Amino acid sequence: MSGQRGGKARIFLADDNHLVRQGVRQLLEREADFEVVGEADNGLDAVRLVGELKPDIIIIEARMPKLSSAEATRRIKSEHPQTAVLILTTYDDDEYVVGLIGAGADGYLLKSAHKEELAQAIRLVRAGQFVSHPVVAQKLYRQATRRPLAVISAEHLTHRELDVLKLAARGMSNRDIAGELGVGLRTVKSHLETIFSKMSVSSRTEAVLEALKRGWVSIEDQEGLAKEKGTEAEK
Repeated sequence: MSGQRGGKARIFLADDNHLVRQGVRQLLEREADFEVVGEADNGLDAVRLVGELKPDIIIIEARMPKLSSAEATRRIKSEHPQTAVLILTTYDDDEYVVGLIGAGADGYLLKSAHKEELAQAIRLVRAGQFVSHPVVAQKLYRQATRRPLAVISAEHLTHRELDVLKLAARGMSNRDIAGELGVGLRTVKSHLETIFSKMSVSSRTEAVLEALKRGWVSIEDQEGLAKEKGTEAEK
């Protein structure tokens, strides 16, 4: 995703609980910039309907029947990368958090979130940012620190790539990083692609967590993720 698009955010709801879907729909339809375009009560229908309706965002429960939410997320992000996937669930177990983020989810919220938090999360993921509940961010960090380090040191990155990585850790968008460094947007995207390749990761979140683990960025640099904001690579 490359910045927020104009018009209403087209949202698809996927939850096996009808009452939950209706409750979320009612909350979202009170927002002038949101439009709910469809619903599904299982993972298979969610993938099919997202393909037909092409929403900006799908809000999906972490546990779905017929097709797991992780597999549904993986298929949606593979076939429709422009569609953001926001997990909204009561489950914060490591297996769900790590599995769904690894599958490409753009955000992970708990159903205990206030309606204002949900609305803000939708706007952020639509704009290309990663959002998560603080508990989820902590689990992602713990998971990253358990993984063995790949054979790579900071010297494998250029000074400019390290600058880009540190700014990404602050939750800055590609456009903001370009403005901060005085370079073009394509240059920033190119640097990020090179960083991902060198670090053997596939997203900003993974890159920032790995860099934090290696000591390349500090907690202060990483404050964007700690405050529920990271930024996924803009498409």
